Amino acid sequence: MTFAKVNGIELAWDSFGDAADEAILLISGLGTQMIRWTRPFCEGLAARGYRVIRFDNRDAGRSTHFSASAPPDFGALASALMAGRRPDVPYTLHDMAADAIGLLDALGIARVHAVGRSMGGMIAQVLASEHADRVLSLTSIMSSTGNPALPQAAPDVMAMMMRPAPDLAADPDGFLVARLAFARRIAGTAYPFDEDAHRALLLEEAGCCYDPGGTARQIAAMAVAGDRRARLATITAPTLIIHGTDDPLIAPACGLDTALSIPNAIHLPIEGMGHDLPHELDQTVIDAIRDLAKKVQIHDALHGARHA
Repeated sequence: MTFAKVNGIELAWDSFGDAADEAILLISGLGTQMIRWTRPFCEGLAARGYRVIRFDNRDAGRSTHFSASAPPDFGALASALMAGRRPDVPYTLHDMAADAIGLLDALGIARVHAVGRSMGGMIAQVLASEHADRVLSLTSIMSSTGNPALPQAAPDVMAMMMRPAPDLAADPDGFLVARLAFARRIAGTAYPFDEDAHRALLLEEAGCCYDPGGTARQIAAMAVAGDRRARLATITAPTLIIHGTDDPLIAPACGLDTALSIPNAIHLPIEGMGHDLPHELDQTVIDAIRDLAKKVQIHDALHGARHA
């Protein structure tokens, strides 16, 4: 793991594959760390001929945490948004996208294939709409547009997500039970839930850093992002939208809305997938990302030939 100074903070990152290869940037979701992009997944992408870079977002993992900023008051946040006021939050999705651009600058990478999951998909969307010259292609996985008319998360899922987990230090067993229950609930129906793998991942993340305040600040960043459809309509990068048909956290309609909002986007619903990327789907997702990247390479080659 390496650190890069970016926008006045430090981002923890690592990479797989040859540094000379075309780059894929993997962006993590809410409150999770870069290790959610598992080593086999990253190695699988790298084996297709790409440099694969993953990193911890601000307020997650070993990247800088904004601990001096108190966790947001969600009641006040909701009231301000309902009244049409812009709440004061420590940072926004645009700041998080700027972190990604800063990381690319630090690594000397001009353009990447941006791949994000959940909140990371939203950040990747901002990258493609606001920093078009840096994005070769966009893959948005189990994410959404901010359209207020879309279905919300299943009530029990929202309750589980917002309910504080038992204190990790005082009750580590209770913490694991609660987090595993949530992971099981949002997993899809087509693949068996690998409790041992999820437990190991949760323990690895907790051993690195556990910061519920950071997760709350990331929620606030998503909350103030609003409806992004007008900006998504300006995206010109080839785009792939992947979404599970059994996602109870970000409904399948959100993936379809994302695909409809971005010109010429490819919509890939995956039967039985929930708000999770089980290892059984690694090759499916890797192949889809690779196929999209190949289309960009073919387009650029043809475009270059026409102007030679």
